[in-house]
Amino acid sequence: MTTGLHSDAVRVLSEWRPPEESQDALRREFLAHLAAHDDGMWRECVPGHLTASAAVLDSTGERVLLTLHPKAKLWLQLGGHCEHGDTSLAAAALREASEESGIEGLRLLPGPVRVDRHRVWCHGGSYHLDVQYAAVAPADAQEKISDESDDLRWFGLDAIPDPADDAVRRLAATSRQVFARHGRPAVT
Repeated sequence: MTTGLHSDAVRVLSEWRPPEESQDALRREFLAHLAAHDDGMWRECVPGHLTASAAVLDSTGERVLLTLHPKAKLWLQLGGHCEHGDTSLAAAALREASEESGIEGLRLLPGPVRVDRHRVWCHGGSYHLDVQYAAVAPADAQEKISDESDDLRWFGLDAIPDPADDAVRRLAATSRQVFARHGRPAVT
C-alpha cells in the first residue's frame, strides 16, 4: 500500500524539471523505482529507497554547511531517511537539515534542485535515491553538531574540502544558482 509520502514523491518527481538530461534520466529511474516498490520510501526497501537531503546555505548564499559523516567519512550535505511522520519530501529534507544542523528557522528554496543515486551500507548494501533540496539559514544562525556527525562546518561554495564527493560539489553549485534566481527562501 502506498503512503501519502509515496504519492508526494511521485508528484514532486513528475512535476520537477531537472537542470540537465542526466538528471532527467535519474528522475525517471526514481519514478520507475516508486512504481515498482510500494515501500520505496522506506529504508527497509532493500534494492533502494528514497532519501531527502538539503544543501544548507548561509543567508548570503556564499557558504554551505556540511557534515563529516561518521560512516562515510566524507563531507556531505545534511539529510537522510524518510520517516513515517514526514508529510512530504520537502518536509523530510527540512526535518533532516534542522535536526543535523541544530539550526532553527531554515527555509527551503523551491526545489528539488538535484537528485543523486549512490550505494550505501543499509542492509549490507542498498541504494539511496536522494532527492536534494537547498535551504537557507537565518542571518543569526548558530549551528550545533548532532550525534549523527563527526563534525559540522561552513565552507565557501568554491572551497568544499576533501574528502567530499563530486555529488556534493554539484549540489552546492546548483544550490548557488537556485539561490541567485530566488534570493529569498520560500515559506514552508
